[in-house]
Amino acid sequence: MTDIPTTTSLNKFEKFKAEKDGLAVKAEIEKFAALGWEAMDETDRDHRLKWLGVFFRPVTPGKFMMRLRMPNGILTSTQMRVLAQVVQRYGDDGNADITTRQNIQLRGIRIGDLPDIFNRFDAVGLTSVQSGMDNVRNITGDPVAGLDADELYDTRELVQQIQDMLTNKGQGNPEFTNLPRKFNIAIAGGRDNSVHAEINDLAFVPAFKEAGEQGSRGAGEENFSPAPPLLYSCAHSDQKIFGFNVLVGGFFSAKRCEAAIPLNAWVAPEDVVAVCRAVLQIYRDRGLRANRQKSRIMWLIDEWGLEKFRTEVESRLGKSLLLAAAKDEIDWEKRDHIGLYKQKQPGLNYAGLHIPVGRLYADDMFEIARLAEVYGSGEIRFTVEQNIVIPNIADSQLAIFLTEPILERFSINPDLLTRSLVSCTGAQFCNFALIETKNRALAMIKALESELTFSHPVRIHWTGCPNSCGQPQVADIGLMGTKTRKNGKTLEGVDIYMGGKVGKDAHLGTCIIKGIPCEDLQPILQDLLIKNFGAKLKQEALVVGS
Repeated sequence: MTDIPTTTSLNKFEKFKAEKDGLAVKAEIEKFAALGWEAMDETDRDHRLKWLGVFFRPVTPGKFMMRLRMPNGILTSTQMRVLAQVVQRYGDDGNADITTRQNIQLRGIRIGDLPDIFNRFDAVGLTSVQSGMDNVRNITGDPVAGLDADELYDTRELVQQIQDMLTNKGQGNPEFTNLPRKFNIAIAGGRDNSVHAEINDLAFVPAFKEAGEQGSRGAGEENFSPAPPLLYSCAHSDQKIFGFNVLVGGFFSAKRCEAAIPLNAWVAPEDVVAVCRAVLQIYRDRGLRANRQKSRIMWLIDEWGLEKFRTEVESRLGKSLLLAAAKDEIDWEKRDHIGLYKQKQPGLNYAGLHIPVGRLYADDMFEIARLAEVYGSGEIRFTVEQNIVIPNIADSQLAIFLTEPILERFSINPDLLTRSLVSCTGAQFCNFALIETKNRALAMIKALESELTFSHPVRIHWTGCPNSCGQPQVADIGLMGTKTRKNGKTLEGVDIYMGGKVGKDAHLGTCIIKGIPCEDLQPILQDLLIKNFGAKLKQEALVVGS
């Protein structure tokens, strides 16, 4: 049982959750399809459908968004083809976006088609359950898990185990459908922090402990006897045990943005699922619910203090946690996985395709499914940069693979500014967005690349509102949508962030300029790129090279 309050002082979200669990609408899909969206109960339509991954969008009335669950960002060509068929049905209104959580969102969905869509999903093992509102969002893991010769841990199975625990293997799990707010989990298995661990509510990063080292914190530790984790032979004949240091509390919101902080705990891989369950139980039962702007788990940690929170995790686990390893293994710069790379499997390669701002149409999705089947093993992966990885391409197939026409659009070697561009959905489809982002971002990057030359990629992230789905705080240059005034008129504008860093020593950037009209943005970005990132005007580069 939980301690969730049921008094009349609840905010409107807690009230409707107390009245009816979000998963209850799963049994009413046929009824909703027959009624039509306009005749539905508004709370069911606008909120509870999100528990099934279906999102009403006032900016496109009658056309819903669907968000799937893609653990570790992995799907099959068969699944991609089903998604393409769904999108294809809606013609010009249908498209899909890869998200910054290795996930996919479908657009143009009509309520009358939901029964058929869910049947199609079930047939190929897809689920959208618990992908919105106050649930755990898509669980991220390394996009090259199982492929990278330098990886420390293959995250795929762990991520799937967490999803199965949270969602009852995709059927829905009422134990975790009423959190105070959304919750993000990430597991890093390599050295380059490809999951952006620091921006998750709960994250696990690779760390070694010396064999036999307890690192206990005293009382109760004598009862702690974990199963032996992975052993690695190290210099001087020492052995080290692999596990994860635990981070908690990272999040972005309109009210506050924070990087995750160390829990001062190290866990073996076999304890990760149990730790996730314990943390979520605490958040569900004790998280703050009165003010939704102060309901993410970091607010609870602030109120309790980290030591009390850690003690409560141990209580739920039924055993003490080992102290964190002295250092984690995130010691590489962040990789984007775009290009061709050798896998650890002899004779095989993976190809990282750049998908401009993550936007796909039905024909694109069919073609990507074909590429994965013809050249690979039928597997497709998403990255947190909104791109695609196709693994298991044989050496003998590379030359013909590179002649495929779609690679002219989804390049393995894009221009340096285009390469690192990320954008949220924007005002075209999202009612929260204050500005249009995706189309504007592409146009702006194209204009800047026509004027400037670059020696290295520069990560520019666009987000349409302070909810920060486009994660501007982790970018070299982040652009957050806002409304601004110019000559007595209200215009679309941006606040500019700088200083975000990913990979090793990750930290969040800060706002340096507020309220720049989008129509005035290009010369300001040009100046920032020249002064801070070594860009040069093409005319100057020609003079130097002549």
